[in-house]
Amino acid sequence: MLARKSIIPEEFSLPALVSRVPRKPVFRDRVNKARFIAKSGACNLANKNIREQGRFLQDVFTTLVDLKWRFTLVIFTMTFLCSWLLFAMGWWLVAFAHGDLDPSRQPGIEQCVTYVKSFTSAFLFSIEVQVTIGFGGRMITEQCPAAITVLILQNIAGLIINAIMLGCIFMKTAQSHRRAETLIFSRQACIALRNNRLCFMIRVGDLRKSMIIGAVVRLQVVRKTITPEGEVIPIHQIDVQTESAVASNSIFLLAPLVICHVIDKDSPLYDLSAMELQCSDLEVIVILEGVVETTGITTQARTSYVTEEIQWGHRFVPIVTEEEGIYSVDYSKFGNTVKVATPRCSARELDEKPSILIQTLQKSELSHQNSLRKRNSMRRNNSMRKANSMRRNNSALAIPKVQFLAPEGALNVAVT
Repeated sequence: MLARKSIIPEEFSLPALVSRVPRKPVFRDRVNKARFIAKSGACNLANKNIREQGRFLQDVFTTLVDLKWRFTLVIFTMTFLCSWLLFAMGWWLVAFAHGDLDPSRQPGIEQCVTYVKSFTSAFLFSIEVQVTIGFGGRMITEQCPAAITVLILQNIAGLIINAIMLGCIFMKTAQSHRRAETLIFSRQACIALRNNRLCFMIRVGDLRKSMIIGAVVRLQVVRKTITPEGEVIPIHQIDVQTESAVASNSIFLLAPLVICHVIDKDSPLYDLSAMELQCSDLEVIVILEGVVETTGITTQARTSYVTEEIQWGHRFVPIVTEEEGIYSVDYSKFGNTVKVATPRCSARELDEKPSILIQTLQKSELSHQNSLRKRNSMRRNNSMRKANSMRRNNSALAIPKVQFLAPEGALNVAVT
């Protein structure tokens, strides 16, 4: 059975009309992705199925420094206790071999270690030897060469244990990340126009007066990419150049600075508009490195910004002012931003269509003029209110006239 032909021509059918309607780009909802670097700078990474665990024991000192404080203190205490017990056993064996522990021993024969008659006394003597307390009661004699050998070995072992344990404690207290606690970053990043170019901006600051020598700021964009061959790279790191320096990115971190990245054709943000940025899964990592002025130790501070923390069309408010001959920094406004006129298109589209930039600049100029007019009108209103209040106060302070009433037949006298 043949299909019935429609009266409506095929070019005017519903599927044909729908196919000719231009479709708007549809952006998928962004899936919440785990961030690679936390806001505090900690790496969100877990190592699993490490088969060669013995590699950590080959570098014992670094392993001890990396451990948490509770484990370090336990190892510190157990190391000294075990060494004292080990050499206490050695002193007890020396006394036992010499016959000092025999109850029927004749009193005229000299002992290897005086007043060592049990394991408890041997343990106390081991502590006295290793920590060089020397209470004066127990001491070795020249009767036993084995006792002299044990004394030398315990002194050497005690010096090695003290050097390792005290060095570990010192390195843990002087770790470089402690200095990074006073290096702060803004909670939000901004994208706005600067010098007629779209720029990605963050703010960094140092709360201490001791400076960071040779401070270097590096930016990296981390995102999931797929190569033309189909290889999936879950953490693809792309270096991003900042505006501070072309080669070294070194900064003079005396006061809070705004680190700027110009979004040009070499930037991974070049093709992203405001809408596409919100739907992407990229993460911008900021790394600040430098040498601590007081200790000479290299320190590093890290943070990251996901797409929800990037404000399009905002810029940071100024926080450095000059007051009474000195520069003052108001850290209460460190992360404050203000909304500015910024095109919502990508940097590529902005380069291809300069008219968008001209329109944006015109809008910015109009908004600036309107803000100036509002300020001037507010100032005029305030001055007029002050003038009116001064007039009212002056009229209230004027001396009123007082009129005295005289008896009938007399004239009324007015006194001012």
